[in-house]
Amino acid sequence: MEKEKINITLTEGASEVIIREGEAVKLLDPKPPICPHITGTIGVPFEYLKKRVNTGQFTQERSYLNVIREFIFLELIINEHDEYERGEISGKLDYHPSFVEFGINRGKIWTPTELGMFFKMNRAFFKDKKINMKLVSDLMNFTATVNKKVEQSVKESGDRTDNYVQVVNSNLPEKFTLSMPIFKGMPPEEIEVETFVNIDGRSVSFVLLSPGAKQIMEEIRDTVIDEQLAKIVEIAPDLAIIEM
Repeated sequence: MEKEKINITLTEGASEVIIREGEAVKLLDPKPPICPHITGTIGVPFEYLKKRVNTGQFTQERSYLNVIREFIFLELIINEHDEYERGEISGKLDYHPSFVEFGINRGKIWTPTELGMFFKMNRAFFKDKKINMKLVSDLMNFTATVNKKVEQSVKESGDRTDNYVQVVNSNLPEKFTLSMPIFKGMPPEEIEVETFVNIDGRSVSFVLLSPGAKQIMEEIRDTVIDEQLAKIVEIAPDLAIIEM
């Protein structure tokens, strides 16, 4: 087969010609931009805006901030009009793991033995260590003590249920004080905790409640959210802020 002839004209200064045979190397297919999807602490949206606002990456008029106070949650949406370049940057204030483990105001149900063991392993959070030791001792011996006292009381009055409630209510202190952070990254708070007893037949369980902790949580929630919003408004005054 006769080979095809190619005329090549070299420019001034060129001294070499390289001829490659076969298919040309394919270029990589273009990929869409990597849109930010970032989740972190409550201050993440502000930190993102502080570095990126007015850089041309997005406009304030085409972005907005969702505020969900109930969950202490902020969500920054940029380029809302363009799914191709839309980004989501969110921040949340999380509860401290130890506070969650206590189950305060969460309806967590403890048996006497479970609560006694838990208090023993978490003595560091008790403001008064002697109270902790007494609670542990009373809870670990709770069933035997109550059953013995109930049997004695029944012989006197014959009303097992009323005597059982009376013995349960008198056996443990109604309140104790913890010193622990409620939220991650926050200093410890003094929390007064109340023990509430649930009696079902001869089965006893406990629930931990704290009106004071709930009040502190409400105050911290609003303070933290308002501080973040004030900083965001200062650097991005045209950003829409939506309270959910």
